[in-house]
Amino acid sequence: MELDTVARRGLVLLGCGKMGSAMLAGWMDRGLTPESVWVIDPKPSDWLRASGVHLNSDLPSDPAIVLIAVKPQMMGDALPSIAALGGGRTLFVSVAAGTPIAAFEAAFGDDSPIIRAMPNTPAAVGRGITAIIGNSEASEADLDLAESLLSAVGQVVRLQDEAQMDAVTAVSGSGPAYVFHLIETLAAAGEGQGLPADLSMQLAKATVAGAGALAEAAEADPGQLRVNVTSPNGTTQAALDVLMDQDTGLSDLVQRAVDAAAHRSRELSRG
Repeated sequence: MELDTVARRGLVLLGCGKMGSAMLAGWMDRGLTPESVWVIDPKPSDWLRASGVHLNSDLPSDPAIVLIAVKPQMMGDALPSIAALGGGRTLFVSVAAGTPIAAFEAAFGDDSPIIRAMPNTPAAVGRGITAIIGNSEASEADLDLAESLLSAVGQVVRLQDEAQMDAVTAVSGSGPAYVFHLIETLAAAGEGQGLPADLSMQLAKATVAGAGALAEAAEADPGQLRVNVTSPNGTTQAALDVLMDQDTGLSDLVQRAVDAAAHRSRELSRG
C-alpha cells in the first residue's frame, strides 16, 4: 500500500459506517497511522471514537485522497463539506452506489481527479471485490493509489467504461444478498426434510462458504466443479434436474433478478 503520500498529506473519509469502518480498519492494519486520517461522520461508532483519528475536525488543506462512503440519499448534504478540496491535487474516490462520476464533477469541478468504485459487503471480513473506473482527470497513478487502498478489503478490478458499473452493481454489489437468500432457502429446505433449524442453517452456511472458497481456489471452472460432484442418476443429479430446468430453473430466475438490479441501478444513476 502506498502509505507515504497518504501519510504525508492525509486521507479524508466522508462517512464511516460499516463499509467505511471496514476500509479504515484494513488501512490501519497495513500501517496507516490514525494521525493521518480525518473522518467526517455525524454518528461515529464507539470504535471510531477510540481509533485515534481526527474526528469531525478541521480538514487538511491538500489531502492526498478523499474517500466518499456516505449513503446516496445523504450525498446532497455531505458533499458541500468537502467541495473546497476540488480542483487541486486531491483524488476523490466514491464507494456510494448509484452516484455517477458526473455528479461528483458537478460538485468538485470537472478538473478534479475522480474515481467511482463499487465494493460489496464481504469487504467487512476482507473478502470483498471492488470495481473501479476513473474520469479523464484520474491518472494511472491515481488508479494505482485507489486500487492499493481498496485492496485492503479484498480484490480490485478495473472497468473500461462507467456504463459497466450497473452490471457490476447487479452482480457483485447486490450479489451477496442473493447468496444470503440462497443460504436461507437451503436451510429452510433442510428443515422441511426434518433437520433441526440450527443444524440445517449450519450445514447451509458451511456448504455455501466452502463451495465459494473451492470455486476461487480451483483451477477448474464452476461448471466443471459441478460436473465433478454430480454422479449419474445420483442425488445431486436429481436436484440439478430441477435447478437446471430450461423453463423453471435457476438460470432464468437469476437472469431476471440481475436484469432487475441493473435496471434499478440505471434509474438511480439518472436520479
